[in-house]
Amino acid sequence: MVDSSRADAIVVEVAYAEPQRKILRKVEIAANSTVAEAIRASGILDELPEGFAPAGIGIFGRIVTPASRLRAGDRIELYRPLQADPKDSRRRRARQKPQL
Repeated sequence: MVDSSRADAIVVEVAYAEPQRKILRKVEIAANSTVAEAIRASGILDELPEGFAPAGIGIFGRIVTPASRLRAGDRIELYRPLQADPKDSRRRRARQKPQL
């Protein structure tokens, strides 16, 4: 699937993870491509639940926009929504903790 013989092309990865599985796709795209173009070219959205919209998109943990330009070797990460607000979870645990 990935043919690095084209001089004007770069190879990037598109990743998505859940507790039970991970999906990682390598894709060859034009050197001036955007994050959105790489996500579409990878076909990864076809493997995710219908209507999935990432809570965020990052490259190696740094938040980016779909219009961000890519460099060779970038790993695009699709972040899923949080199931619980961390602040609410901490407040709930604090209320349940016995007071001294």
